Amino acid sequence: MKMTMIEKLIAAKVGHAVKPGDIVTVGADRVMLDDIMMPFIAAKFEEMGFQEVWDPEKVVIICDHLVPASQVDDIRAYKLSNEFAAKYGIPNLHRSDGICHQLMTEAGYVKPGDLVFGTDSHTTTYGCVGAFSTGIGYTEMAAVLGTGEIWLRVPETIRIEINGKLPANVMSKDVILRIIGDLTAAGATYRALEFTGDTVEAMSLSSRMTMANMGIEAGAKCALFAPDEKTAEYLGIELTAAERALAGDADAPCARVLRYCAEDFVPVMALPSNVDHVAAIRDLEPVAIDQVFLGSCTNGRLEDLMAAAEILKGKHIAPFVKLIVTPASRKIWEEAEANGTLAILSAAGAMITHPSCGLCCGRTGGILSDGERVVATNNRNFLGRMGSSKVEIYLASPKSAAASALTGRLTEATC
Repeated sequence: MKMTMIEKLIAAKVGHAVKPGDIVTVGADRVMLDDIMMPFIAAKFEEMGFQEVWDPEKVVIICDHLVPASQVDDIRAYKLSNEFAAKYGIPNLHRSDGICHQLMTEAGYVKPGDLVFGTDSHTTTYGCVGAFSTGIGYTEMAAVLGTGEIWLRVPETIRIEINGKLPANVMSKDVILRIIGDLTAAGATYRALEFTGDTVEAMSLSSRMTMANMGIEAGAKCALFAPDEKTAEYLGIELTAAERALAGDADAPCARVLRYCAEDFVPVMALPSNVDHVAAIRDLEPVAIDQVFLGSCTNGRLEDLMAAAEILKGKHIAPFVKLIVTPASRKIWEEAEANGTLAILSAAGAMITHPSCGLCCGRTGGILSDGERVVATNNRNFLGRMGSSKVEIYLASPKSAAASALTGRLTEATC
């Protein structure tokens, strides 16, 4: 029986073959709770009458959205995270070490073949290492914390095949934005995206993370990359035969197959105020911008910071532009400092902030006001996402964001 990657993942957990539409009950290998949801999770968990967490070692609590606190009530979430971890013996609590989706793979909490659930929609990120990972609400999370189980409907698969070599000025952010534009924001609802092809195989783990992260922007239940030697190196593990066998069968039935030639991709932006409103930058009017944001769980990794630094080295941003750089984790901050990337960005005029979600969730890190425009490397450009509902948000790759910071207008990266 030919199976897609998501079908293989779930079948391995339930012990029998599955097909799209099947309803199964599975055990969670890991769950992630973020600070912004902790007050609701804790209240619902106790309302349900649970006396203990099913497996404290499998729970990870991460404070990232609300640090540093920008409102008085933010402190409540921080305190409740500490109290919940202490009360139920949860050892894995990260207080401002970085963004949850970066830490879950960076710290080794997720491995190929795992089933992982988190209280944030961009939990799809962990598909970059060959795990099924998806976001759930706080009520479901409270039930999982008490029982260790959750039910799933086996998703259909959309296979995305990309072959060839990407142009030098094109990053994986351009690739996934183009794909989302083609699929539309609802085109992959409750489906698994399975990325294949030699272009995908050539991508770094950081680039794969960017694409898996944004799978949810097309409605995907998960976004999967088959584990390979790059996965093993990143996680510091040796892949087992079972993990290597997780790759979907090339001729497995799929709901849809999209095929791309890598050489056809160009730098793009998602225009205000929908992620699937995508256009080639070369076709846009070079309107003036006020700010650039480089960071988030989508594009705050070392690879992203270095790509921007390559554009900005020896130059200075436009005098009327604010460039805010927020590394995705403390480790990335330290690596970027050690190799000189932060010095290049700072010399170019960047403001470098503490690792956190920052501007992406519109709390701290540079919110904007009426009529301002920002080019950002995060994953959403919805109305009100970064301050006023009259802010215009353009989503772009780190290279195009840096190029725009230099000119002070929407600009395509040229290297």
